[in-house]
Amino acid sequence: QVQLVESGGGLVQPGGSLRLSCAASGSIFVFNVMGWYRQAPGKQRELVATITSSGTTNYAESVKGRFTISRDNANNTVYLQMNSLKPEDTAVYYCKYVRLVPISTYWGQGTQVTVSS
Repeated sequence: QVQLVESGGGLVQPGGSLRLSCAASGSIFVFNVMGWYRQAPGKQRELVATITSSGTTNYAESVKGRFTISRDNANNTVYLQMNSLKPEDTAVYYCKYVRLVPISTYWGQGTQVTVSS
């Protein structure tokens, strides 16, 4: 089992910034993919960004140039730096951990991000 603890959500004005963190513990495997997904009210959960254990990143088009995903492998932590936030970024943000051997998926409990004036 892998446990994920997220932090860093909150209320921010349009144009502002937030940094999310997700710390993984438990049955950590060196080869994994960590990422952030989000779900707005009435919408399906969608990809925000992912990063492999070797540092390869992938972003949703809607956040490219505004969000940056990074990770600290020594502490099994992934970060999401969110800049130039827009009201449409409002959602519950979920951390995801995919262990590659054997393949298994874990989700965090979610953290609310609200962008509003």
